[in-house]
Amino acid sequence: MCVVERCCGRVWLGLVLGLASAVLVPLVAAAPPIGPALQTAASSDKAAEPANITDWLMRMHEASRKRSYVGTFVVLSAGSMSSARIWHVCQGDEQVERVETLTGPPRSVYRHNNQVHTFMPDSKVMISERRESLGMFPDLLKSAGSGIAGFYTAKAVSHERVAGIQTDVVELRPKDNLRFAYRIWAEEKSGLVLKLQTLDAEGQVLEQAAFSELQLDVPLKMDKLLQMMEKTDGYQVEKLQLEKTTAETEGWNLKKPVPGFKSVSCYRRPVLTRVTGDHAAPMQWTFSDGLASVSLFAEPYDKQHHKQESILSIGATQTITRRVDAYWVTVMGEVPLATLQLFASGLERKR
Repeated sequence: MCVVERCCGRVWLGLVLGLASAVLVPLVAAAPPIGPALQTAASSDKAAEPANITDWLMRMHEASRKRSYVGTFVVLSAGSMSSARIWHVCQGDEQVERVETLTGPPRSVYRHNNQVHTFMPDSKVMISERRESLGMFPDLLKSAGSGIAGFYTAKAVSHERVAGIQTDVVELRPKDNLRFAYRIWAEEKSGLVLKLQTLDAEGQVLEQAAFSELQLDVPLKMDKLLQMMEKTDGYQVEKLQLEKTTAETEGWNLKKPVPGFKSVSCYRRPVLTRVTGDHAAPMQWTFSDGLASVSLFAEPYDKQHHKQESILSIGATQTITRRVDAYWVTVMGEVPLATLQLFASGLERKR
């Protein structure tokens, strides 16, 4: 099984988990606060502009970490729908989540801060892994070199109800054609994100994620969720551990930087041989502009598993596969295809 096959199956589930953990789809974790600018907009018919997009996004993230809730989350992408039931509880700096898929193969995902346990009942396998933020949102925004304001603008545009809850609607628009736009529905009182759309250059919706039903500030018991997370009786436990490395160490280089995108992490990703039948640990080199991200995967070429080079678009996610010397490269990201092609054409083998 190649890298793209392993990753595509996790895109929407990562989107769900991103609501609280900012691990795989950072923007969904963002939750707009009701700062002075949006308070002004809420009291009049005219939407106001946020004063500072970086500070605004940081406050958005903090709002998502302070609410307990239970809800049904739905993702629409490329004509298909996926949904999950989410339980999320916060106590100080501690966060615990339970996510139960409602479509596709049954799967239960538990997250305690950065530790994630994925239960797959059909195969009786539980995968335990530590998912770091990989240096993306919100960590990238905390750095002095964050230039997100140079590539996006933010504008409060209207007020609507989502899942029966009043929200502020805000648009993040790119200043160039190298990234997508976003429309966000955030609860007026706390700023928790309830709905997110990814838009192309013409304003067409590429992907949408939203709560169809949501109960806020539910008295959930963190201890109960943690007990469920650790109950592995009857399951084969597989532990995954990312191995930090550098692109230079692995023999790779990007000939020309893509404007706005910074290298934020590079790992060798372990492979579950008993689950996938694979043996090589692919490299994942990740870039981000603070919101959008692109990952470059490289693994030894295998003619039995790696077939024809391809370009694939699924909603907002674009994927390019190609052979580079003795390696099979997969470039994947939530960016326009032209942006992904810059990464794919610029990646070169140095040794």
